[in-house]
Amino acid sequence: MPANDPITNPALDTLIQRRIRPDVQAMHAYTVQNATGLVKLDAMENPHRLSPELQAGLGQRLGAVALNRYPGPRITDLMVALQQHAALPEGYALMLGNGSDELISLLALACAVPPSETNGQKKAVVLAPEPGFVMYAMSAQLQGLDYVGVPLTTDFELDLPAMLAAIDQYQPAITFLAYPNNPTANLWDDEALEAIVCAAGEYGGLVVIDEAYQPFATKSYADRLTRHPHVLLLRTLSKFGLAGVRLGYLVGQQALIGQLDKVRPPYNVSVLNCEAALFALEHQAVFEQQAQDICRQREQLLTVLAEFPGVTVFPSQANMILIRVPDAQKTFEGMKARGVLVKNVSKMHALLNNCLRLTVGTSPENHQMLAALETSL
Repeated sequence: MPANDPITNPALDTLIQRRIRPDVQAMHAYTVQNATGLVKLDAMENPHRLSPELQAGLGQRLGAVALNRYPGPRITDLMVALQQHAALPEGYALMLGNGSDELISLLALACAVPPSETNGQKKAVVLAPEPGFVMYAMSAQLQGLDYVGVPLTTDFELDLPAMLAAIDQYQPAITFLAYPNNPTANLWDDEALEAIVCAAGEYGGLVVIDEAYQPFATKSYADRLTRHPHVLLLRTLSKFGLAGVRLGYLVGQQALIGQLDKVRPPYNVSVLNCEAALFALEHQAVFEQQAQDICRQREQLLTVLAEFPGVTVFPSQANMILIRVPDAQKTFEGMKARGVLVKNVSKMHALLNNCLRLTVGTSPENHQMLAALETSL
């Protein structure tokens, strides 16, 4: 084998062992499933593409972008457009990220206060209910914080006594609450949500309400945001319809955003991302119609799936549906063999035993998915 093959290169193995953090070596990289030739219903993407007319208009806009220059005033234009889109309250500001993933990581970085006499020689803690979005735990680990996951109830609701006990014990620097949650797709009970927000605030912790799936939900925390200065609202344009553009934004009080923004890399949002996002916001009505269609398709899927024998269907306020089947691996492989790719989440957490996550697609995609599921159970 070649001398530079990492499997047979002792020097490289030694270098990795000495210079790469042991916890990183022990980690599994985030993997993206190969969807070539398959109906892709595994990643909660908007299945609708732009019309030919809008494609042409966007192409002209992107073609005119000054790629030889670093991002400049158009970033300010984008922030103004997003402020209007999100209806920011007075005294609030936003921070841009290369997807919400980067913002989650930057939050952890900014809050990684080192152990000291002041904090009892304890590491800062990130807390979140589980199962939930994997990046909360991963970002905490990579930025040197401890992570505490609190299991949901068996019907995927917040376990309020357990959450309050964990907050009291660990006094987290950041508490993440996905609203709706991923992969369970449900909204939390309002009273439980508010109790957790208040409890975390009593210990001086931040609470991040992650609204990645807000375009498909009947509720938002935005109208309650100003009640609590320690609450931040995290959103993304990925579910809006721009998953490939990679743009997220964090909303909070100006003074707080001003501090968090100090850890943001310069030029973290490219000129192409910026221009594509501005174009989309100028055609917001098109994306709202797409979201409405996805919600209609979701309700139809929920109705049909409820009739499948042996399948448990969980409520959804997102563009995905969580189901439990008799044998998740068998069903996943069967659907893939029939040309449909979904997400097998059964190994992510004990509460997700034999669960699959289905992205809501177009009507033809959903019909193909249902047929594949029925014959793969």
